[in-house]
Amino acid sequence: MTRRMIVNTGIVALLLGFLIACGSQSGAVQQPSRTSERNQGARMILVFSKTTGYRHASIKDGKEAIRKLADQHSVHIDFTEDSSAFSDENLARYKVVVFLSTSGTILNAEQKAAFERYMHAGGGYAGIHSATDTEYDWAWYGRLVGAFFKNHPHIVRASINVEDQQHSSTSMLSKKWEWTDEWYNFRTNPRNTVHVLLTVDESSYQGGEMGKDHPIAWYHEFEGGRAWYTALGHRPESYNDPLFLAHLWGGISYAAGWSNEQ
Repeated sequence: MTRRMIVNTGIVALLLGFLIACGSQSGAVQQPSRTSERNQGARMILVFSKTTGYRHASIKDGKEAIRKLADQHSVHIDFTEDSSAFSDENLARYKVVVFLSTSGTILNAEQKAAFERYMHAGGGYAGIHSATDTEYDWAWYGRLVGAFFKNHPHIVRASINVEDQQHSSTSMLSKKWEWTDEWYNFRTNPRNTVHVLLTVDESSYQGGEMGKDHPIAWYHEFEGGRAWYTALGHRPESYNDPLFLAHLWGGISYAAGWSNEQ
C-alpha cells in the first residue's frame, strides 16, 4: 500500500467517524424527552369532536373559532376525532382536553381509563354543548361533566342569569344576558356537585323542564383536575359572537389552569 493510499484511507475513516458522531448527536436533539413534552403541554390544547349520535353542524365553526382564539393567545392546538388520541403518553402533552359537541359512545374501556388517569394527574376538561349528550353509560364521565342531557325545545331567545361574575368565563357578562340557543334540559340538576355560573330563566321561553333553578354553565375541581361546561353553542352563528367567544375561552383557560394568566 502506497503512502498516498494510507493517508486517504485515514481521512475517510476520520470523516466517517465525524459523520456518525454528528448523526448520534442530531438524533438526541430531535428525540424529545417526556419532560419536554410535558413542558410543551403548558400551552397545548386537544379539541375532540367525535360523534356517534347527533352531529352538530356548528362543530366546524367551533373548531375555527377555537383555533383563532388559541392563535391569539399563543397556544398550540390539535384537533382530532380519533379516539386513539386517548392514551397516557398522548394526553400528557395537553393541559386541557375540549369535548366540542361530542355525542354518543366515543371511547373504549382502555381509552376511558387513560382519560381518568389524565384527570387524576391534574388535567383539564372543557365540555361544550352536547358534551352532556355523550357516554351515558360511563358514570365517571357523568360526574366529570356534571349532568347528562335529557331533551330540548326549539331554538329560541331567552334570558340568562349570571350567578358568578368573577369567574374567567363570565367576568365579561352583565347580570342579565339575552341569548338565542337550544336550551338543554338535564336529567339531574348539577348544583349540589358543581359551582353554577349561568342559569336560564324558564319564564322567558317555552319548553324548560327544570323549574326556577336551571343551570346551563358550571365548573368544579374534580378528582385532581379541573372541569368546566357550557350548554351554549348549538348555532354556528354563536362562534362569531364576541361575548360567547370570551365565555368559551375563559372556560377553556380555567380548565387549563391559565385563568390567572390571561
